[in-house]
Amino acid sequence: MASSADSALSGTPSACTEKPEAAWPLSIPRADITGIILAGGLGRRMSVDGLGLDKGLQRFRGRPMAAHAIERLLPQVGLVAVNANRNADQWAALGLPVFCDRIPDFAGPLAGLHAAMAFATTPWLVTVPCDSPFLPCDLVIRLAQAAADKAAQVAVARTGNQPHPVFALVKRSLEPDLAAFLESGRRRIDAWYAPLQVAEVDFADEHAFVNLNTADELRQFDTGGAE
Repeated sequence: MASSADSALSGTPSACTEKPEAAWPLSIPRADITGIILAGGLGRRMSVDGLGLDKGLQRFRGRPMAAHAIERLLPQVGLVAVNANRNADQWAALGLPVFCDRIPDFAGPLAGLHAAMAFATTPWLVTVPCDSPFLPCDLVIRLAQAAADKAAQVAVARTGNQPHPVFALVKRSLEPDLAAFLESGRRRIDAWYAPLQVAEVDFADEHAFVNLNTADELRQFDTGGAE
């Protein structure tokens, strides 16, 4: 019998269902979390010429690739918005708020988080990349539970020994700390959160965190291949 992960990878990713409010930690309810689709990168590896393209808008199983991530994230948070640095009209057509980086030159996912902290009004943000169409349906509730249990400022997903820093729940009040880090010229997510109070959360399904970074990967998974 195929596992749920195999089914998701070989067919259209199933929609996630909303968790009962009673299941959420009292200190971090779902409504207090804004979900951020990180789509502000150059996407050089996805483009044939290496100049980059908006990979979240590339077609995957009949829809823009990011639409799958959006659909799976929506039931897990109070609001979803997109961080994108080009093609704003195409992103807005997906029906979500869109905002761009506040620092120039496609500075990476931390720049997207920095912009998200200014955009959002909720105490917490959760980030996921636009090229993650199989993200876990219990991603946010498990990150929130870990953050609540450990009084963490940041909760990060992990499979085995591999952390996934762009799948993270972050306190919005960390904006000044992040701004100072970026102003110093540093850009690595794990280097930013290393001195903070961090909870890492183990997930068993490594396939749920697959990123489709290249045209070959997009074609491979678009036809259902999981190898």
